[in-house]
Amino acid sequence: MLLAPLELGGLLLLAAVLGAGGGYVAVRAVNRSRQQLDTTRFAEELRQAEAKAQDVLETARREAEQVVRDAELRARDEAFRRREEVNRELETARNEIRDQERRVEKREDAADQKQKELAKKERHLESLQKKLAERKELLEKKNRQLDETIEAETKKLHDITGLSRESAERMLLDRLERELADEMATKIRRHEERLREQSESRAREVVAVAIQRYAAEHTSTTTVSTVDIPSDDMKGRIIGREGRNIRTFEKCTGVDVIVDDTPGVVIVSAFDNVRRETARLALAKLIGDGRIHPSRIEEVVAETQQEMEKHIFELGKQAVLDADIPMPHEKIVQLLGRLRFRTSYSQNVLQHSLEVAHLCGLMAAELGLNAQLARRCGLLHDMGKAADHEMEGGHPKVGAELARRYGETSKEVLHAIVGHHDDVTVDNIYTVLVAAADAISASRPGARRETLEKYVKRLEELEAVACGFPGVEHAYAIQAGRELRVIVNAAQTTDSEAVRICREIARAIEQQLDYPGEIKVTVIRETRAMEIAK
Repeated sequence: MLLAPLELGGLLLLAAVLGAGGGYVAVRAVNRSRQQLDTTRFAEELRQAEAKAQDVLETARREAEQVVRDAELRARDEAFRRREEVNRELETARNEIRDQERRVEKREDAADQKQKELAKKERHLESLQKKLAERKELLEKKNRQLDETIEAETKKLHDITGLSRESAERMLLDRLERELADEMATKIRRHEERLREQSESRAREVVAVAIQRYAAEHTSTTTVSTVDIPSDDMKGRIIGREGRNIRTFEKCTGVDVIVDDTPGVVIVSAFDNVRRETARLALAKLIGDGRIHPSRIEEVVAETQQEMEKHIFELGKQAVLDADIPMPHEKIVQLLGRLRFRTSYSQNVLQHSLEVAHLCGLMAAELGLNAQLARRCGLLHDMGKAADHEMEGGHPKVGAELARRYGETSKEVLHAIVGHHDDVTVDNIYTVLVAAADAISASRPGARRETLEKYVKRLEELEAVACGFPGVEHAYAIQAGRELRVIVNAAQTTDSEAVRICREIARAIEQQLDYPGEIKVTVIRETRAMEIAK
């Protein structure tokens, strides 16, 4: 047993008291006590280590047993899963084999059925062939009998009528030809009427679409132009000493200059619009410059005339661009520009030509024709008006000659120019389009101006013609005189009489009046019943 610390301390104290001899004994006793103490401590630590080792081994053994059990469980699960997969694959294979066996059995049954049907059809075909052969023999026998009968009957007919076979055939064919000729003529007449109705309907539709899609400016020119002056003193300078300035100006320009009491303006008058415009521009330049004398007047007029020629060419070029056609010869462009200063029934001819060009293009597009060629025909159709006073003949002939002279080779364009007023036989579709567009442009509201007196008089004449018929109560000319509304007495007329009156009024207008375009006559007959609830 180990010594207690108190005992060891007591031994040390005793050794110190006893001295050297006693100290040695005490030291040895202490050493023995220390050895016993170390041995006891080691034995205790060894026992503790063995106990720990035993616990570790026990723990390791338990863990190893658990690992073994887990491994065995996983192995059993894996084996069971593998077995299930193998069973499913075997079952799938068995099902596929059974399906294939069923399909094979069905195919075999279908093949057997088809073989039975084929055998049945073969037997049926054999029986049909036998029947057909018998029927063929019977028909051949009947044909021979019919031929013999027909031959005998034909011989009897020849003997009775005294006609040969060729004569009878000729008579029959002649009779058939007459009958067919009448029938064909009737069908052709009906077909022509139907085509005429369809053509008129289609033509009205094309013209209506072209008019609806085209919108034009309403322009007109007059025979006089005015030039503003800064003061009335300028009038004296324009007249000059003893009138020499105004005489020189009128001689150079070919216009009449009117200097009257009208304040602030000077009037330039001429029927030639080119000369009038040239004079107006030259006079405006002279007034702006302030130097007005004969030599200066001649210089300014000559300069203005050159500028006017360039301006006319630019106007013609712009018209060609507006019409969207290839640029023609320069002379043709110059003639087109001169049309800007030419009017027909107060309608500007260049504006009219552009309207005709656009209308022709729209109608050609509706009909599936060449729209660009149609616009070219429309733009050049009145170019003869730019030089008709310089050459003999009407403007269609003059225009065609000028177009041919300046390199226009298109037969359609030349025929449209010369034939748009029916001066020649019309055998070209583009000429028809130009004539229709020309009539539309000339007759549209606002295109050509007339005086108020003539306009009112024409409306009064229209209403007077309608009011002259019995049963007519009121007549109203509307739409600028292009439509006439007639109201008849419902008690004195019937529906049939209203239709007759409408037709007679239209015929009377055609015979008695002169008017542009067409006039639509509408007869209105109505019966009204009115009662007041009190």
